This record gives sequence, C-alpha cells and structure tokens, in this order.
Amino acid sequence: MRINKRDFVIRIVKLIHLALIIASYAVCWYAYYADNLLHPYYRKGNWVIIAIFAVVYVFLTRIYEAYMISLNRIPETILSLTLSFLIADGFMFIITWLVNKLFPNVLPLLITALIQTVITLIWSFASTTWFFKTHKPTDCVIVYDEFKDFEQLIYDYGYDKKFNVKNIITVDECLSDLDLLNEAEAVFLSDIHSHERNFILKRCIMNNKTVYVIPRLGDVIMSGAKSMHIFHMPLLRVSGYTPGIEYMIVKRTLDVIFSLLGLIISSPLMLIIALAIKLNDKGEVFYKQVRLTKDGKRFELIKFRSMIVDAEDDGVARLSLGENDDRITKVGRVIRKLRLDELPQLVNVLRGEMTFIGPRPERPEIAEMYEKVIPEFSLRLQAKAGLTGYAQVYGKYNTTPYNKLQMDLQYIANPSIFEDLRIFLATVKILFMPESTDGINEGITALENEEVQNNRETDIIF
Repeated sequence: MRINKRDFVIRIVKLIHLALIIASYAVCWYAYYADNLLHPYYRKGNWVIIAIFAVVYVFLTRIYEAYMISLNRIPETILSLTLSFLIADGFMFIITWLVNKLFPNVLPLLITALIQTVITLIWSFASTTWFFKTHKPTDCVIVYDEFKDFEQLIYDYGYDKKFNVKNIITVDECLSDLDLLNEAEAVFLSDIHSHERNFILKRCIMNNKTVYVIPRLGDVIMSGAKSMHIFHMPLLRVSGYTPGIEYMIVKRTLDVIFSLLGLIISSPLMLIIALAIKLNDKGEVFYKQVRLTKDGKRFELIKFRSMIVDAEDDGVARLSLGENDDRITKVGRVIRKLRLDELPQLVNVLRGEMTFIGPRPERPEIAEMYEKVIPEFSLRLQAKAGLTGYAQVYGKYNTTPYNKLQMDLQYIANPSIFEDLRIFLATVKILFMPESTDGINEGITALENEEVQNNRETDIIF
C-alpha cells in the first residue's frame, strides 16, 4: 500500500498535539494525584488512568472535529481542542473523586488545564500557518443544477484557502462535456438529481477525484437504509422513524433524570432571571407558545419572556430578527445571548412533551407556511421535538428551512443513544459560538428563492 506523504506529515503534526495533551495530564497525575490517593494504584493502575484520559480525549476530539486544520478556522480549532481536554480533565477529576472518596485538590488540574491551553494556542496558530504555507488550495469545479451560489458559500465560510474554484458549470454543460472536470482535483455536486449525478460521480471516481455531494432529501432518507441480502442480491430496506424499544426506554429515562437534575441545579439561576424580567417591565415572567411535536401533536412550549409584552398582538406569527429585533427587552438580550431563556423547557422535557435531542419544535403557523413550498417539511414530525438537534449543532439560526429539514431527517434516519450523545456534546460547543444565534432576515422569510422552492416541491424521492 502506497502511503501519501502529505497525509502522513499532517498526521504527525496532529499526533504532536495529541501526545503533548496526554503527556501534560500524565505529568499532573504522577506528580500529585497518584501518590495522594487513599489507596494508591500500582504501576499498571496508573497506566490505565492515563489510557482512560487518552480514550476520552480522543473521543471528544472526534465529536468536535477538532483536528480538521484544513477546514476549521483557528478560533474554531482552539475552541474544539479546549473543550475536548477540559471535559476530559473534568471527567477524570470526577473519577478520581469517586475512587478516592475525598474531594481531591483541584489546583494541580487547573494548572495542567492552563498548560494545555497554552500548548493548544501555540499549536493551533503554528499548525494552521504551516498547513496553508505548504499546501496550496485544491483546484475544484462546481457543478450545479438549482443552487448556483455555492462559490459564495466557500468565501463566506473562509474555505477559499482550502479550495480554488477553477470553474462553475451547470449539470447540462458537464454532461455534454465531461472533460471539463479534468482541471479539477475535487468536484462539488450541488443539488443535482441522482440520475445525472451518477454519471458525473462515476467519472470522478474513475479518475481519482474527490467528490463533495450536497444531498437532496431522497439521499438523506436513504442514509438510514438497512443493508440486507435476500433474493440472492443486495437489498436496501428504507422505512420511517422506527427506533427500537430499548432505545426509547433509555432515552425517556435519561430525559427524566437529567431534566430533574437540570431543574434542581438551575433553580437559583432561574429565580434570578425571573426577578430580573419582572423588575424590567412588570410583565409576565414566562412566555408560552404553541408548538408541534411528534405526529403533529400540539403543546405549549415554555420559555422565559425575552420580548416586550404582546410582541405579536396583531396575531401574526413572526420569525425573530435576532439582535436587530427591537421587540427584545434589555434582559431578553442577555438571556438570549446566554441561551438562558430556554431553561424552562426542562419542564416540557420532564412532562414528556419534548426530549433533549430531537428536531426543534416549530410553530403551527410557520410550519404551515413552510409546507406550502416544502411539502416534506412535515417529515420532521416523525420524532418527538427536542431541546437541541442536528440542525442546531450543524446549522445556524438563519439556516434555510430546507437545509434544516435535511439535517433533521439525517438524525431521524439514524436514531441511537450514541448519536444523541454526540449531538449533546456538540451542543456544548455551539454555546460558545455567537454566529449560531444570528437572526433571520424577515424580508426573505427564510424560505430562500421562490424559483428554487418551486423546483424542490417534487423532491420527495430524488
């Protein structure tokens, strides 16, 4: 097997940081904690402790995609790596506490976390600078059908250092002359129907080109297909949201336990927020709004009121404009920025109206508006509504309804406790990313271009 020299060097660079973070924890453990336990471990026991830290840390870096230096911006790399080692440090501290039975001295671990932070800052800047100095942008071609503004997304998200757009062509132009792909190392296929896409995809794979495919709804639904072998041939079985009974029992049990814990732990903070809202304008503390959950069932979602009283006194449902919305109160701006307005929804989770992980519940009026141009939008209602979900982790507040639907269906197609855990941990990361609360432009009503919407109405299969 031939080893790609460039990929090998990149792996070495990543392993340097990984080794330094693990080594820093190991030094902390041996320098203080190993000899200060009520019942110290033997040599192999200490090795096991270090190994557990390494496994937890590596797992978290995978969740946060922390080592993707070719795609992540430097601040995102720093945030992802920092969250990974802080959570791993905290996890190991709790383990030490439980094993030792006495509350350990936290100072050595805090010093270690500070050292890990310095290591991460230096490595993130150095590795990113090195990468883009030694790796020229990948030449790529964008092939599109309906969504033709993909090049703008590359620049908006800062990926122009990674990809050099050589050409932008329609799918018809590409199919009439596949040689147009020859100048590219990578090809982006933007929203192309499967029949045409397959011709291009096969050509790219045969010529060893990397392909990035923006899926259609049918592709997302197919992602949950189960592989079978009957009739002496491979078969894919596709069905709706059919989670196992064990999964549902565990999921509901965890919802009850963690919603109760959350309400107990956050009760002092919730009391302070309630007083601040009341003192601000004497209005109601809580805001209740009808939302949709599994199978279209309606329930009242509870939030701390962050807008002025009677913000929709004309009866018209409006999407928030984020920071630019003049209906938001002074207290509301603070609790929205910190996501504290969502805390009362723990009551909805405890009552079984919501779950921690699932598609965010939509208002009936807004859902009806979306379904007029995207009939498949109702497919989100196969699962119970959640506090956070795939679309909240990997999208933004102003991500289009169509793309949110794609992400929600991706979650619905592959339900599992592991996936729930992954989304939960990823949610921690977005709490520190201000762009995830960007508002939506009321002028376009978040429904994209009308021509694109009409074309997508028939997109239920492919």
